[in-house]
Amino acid sequence: MAKTPQGKRKPWVKNLYSNREYPDNYTDVSFLKDLQTNLHVRRYTLREALGGITVLNNQISCITGFLILYHVMLSDRIAPTSILVPTCIITAIGYLYYRGSSLTMIMLGEDSKTLVTVLLFGYIFSPMLHTLTQAISTDTIYTTTFFVMLFNLMFTDYGLDVAMVSKAISLNAAIFGAICLASRLSTSYHAFVLLVEAAIFFVLYPIMTAARWHPYCMVPIFVICCGALYFLSRPVLYLYACTTLFINFACPLIFVRQQHYKFNIHGPWDEAIVEENTEENLDENL
Repeated sequence: MAKTPQGKRKPWVKNLYSNREYPDNYTDVSFLKDLQTNLHVRRYTLREALGGITVLNNQISCITGFLILYHVMLSDRIAPTSILVPTCIITAIGYLYYRGSSLTMIMLGEDSKTLVTVLLFGYIFSPMLHTLTQAISTDTIYTTTFFVMLFNLMFTDYGLDVAMVSKAISLNAAIFGAICLASRLSTSYHAFVLLVEAAIFFVLYPIMTAARWHPYCMVPIFVICCGALYFLSRPVLYLYACTTLFINFACPLIFVRQQHYKFNIHGPWDEAIVEENTEENLDENL
């Protein structure tokens, strides 16, 4: 293709069929005039990063505390009733604190009916649940429990609007793990108590912490778990302590220090985003 002087060319436009006088790989200086970098990028402080991992801390604490109770019940060191009664008292105190001044007699009556129904059906079906996976080997049970608890961590709602978040899968995975572990206990009453503890740890505790939680609450939980693991298993204690410290301090610090490497580009070449009409933006879109 013969070249013509630059001054006789037509002005370059963003239409390929209109730029016949320019090479195919030509890039005009005006092409990047609308380029924007790091648009709408938010810089987080270390304090905000430390507070953003609350849900992950709570889930790890729930799984750790539940497995500690299972190990105690498996060894028959403490009677199941001695575990059930204190946890029920603590749960009742937490319920009153969660409801606060909004608690009424009608609300208390409805919640009491739900509680009695769940406990009654759990006690009735505990013999069946105790023998449900009894024929499966212990190694298979522990391996399955490991993976379903991992699923519980993966699908938990951490405040991100992504497709893989599913509260139903997360809760069902934890309850299924509890049912698998219940078959390793000695009696059906042990299995009933373990399932009640699973409901407290994986159903009630996340609801309360989502509404009323302070980062300093993690300190006594961490101390209690470390104290219990000290007498049960030193390797698990070291693993739990190192994992918790790494997640709470190392990960936020790395995240904050790596923020200045963010480099997002925006321009007219971006794909169009069609907003869904809602009650808030309907008038603006019209």
